[in-house]
Amino acid sequence: MSTPPVTHEISVDGRPAPVRILSSFGEDPKVYSNAAVAYGEVRDGCLVRVHSRCLYSEVFDSRECDCGWQLKRSRELLTVKGGVLIYLDQEGRGAGLWAKANAYRLNNEEGLDTFQAYKKLGLPSDLREYADAVQILNGLGLTSVQLLTNNPAKIEALEKAGITVARIPLQAEPTPTSVAYLEAKKRNGHLLLPVISLTLPVSSLTSPRSCRTIVAIGDFSLTAVRGQSGDTA
Repeated sequence: MSTPPVTHEISVDGRPAPVRILSSFGEDPKVYSNAAVAYGEVRDGCLVRVHSRCLYSEVFDSRECDCGWQLKRSRELLTVKGGVLIYLDQEGRGAGLWAKANAYRLNNEEGLDTFQAYKKLGLPSDLREYADAVQILNGLGLTSVQLLTNNPAKIEALEKAGITVARIPLQAEPTPTSVAYLEAKKRNGHLLLPVISLTLPVSSLTSPRSCRTIVAIGDFSLTAVRGQSGDTA
């Protein structure tokens, strides 16, 4: 039996009013928990980011992947435009930190990308599932969303649940340390498309940093690609 969800408010940088936190728990809340942040009053067609935990990039600022960048950019967009950030406790594409650590070890020792490393470890390439994300969106009454993602599996999961998806590409600029990772993701079906960049002044984001480059077009309206899980990069 699952532990009942908990809802409360917190204050965040860039928004004058508190945001709403919705936390969900499995049978053991000590080892399983997901959370969502509702930025303002959410409605159909709002921005949504479904994000899985990545300790290395989010806490240690690792540059081997784009996860931390995607989370930061999503928060910036949601802070300005409103919407929902769903944070899933699915480290290492759902296989956990042990699998991720060993995949990185195999990368260091043998040059394997994380998909190849998972195969060598006898693991599926991606164990993530999005039922909790669907449940959260249903609980918020959302039937259509603009989804910040390059992952067709997320689009497919939401569409199968009856949620209409317009995809917003969310692609980081490749760096010498992340380019191999991004190429591996593209080979494994991620929709890494050309990005249109817009540099916004600090006043637009109410951020202490001077400027940001984000996935955007024109006067901060976002370019949506209608979500079809069968799309190819």
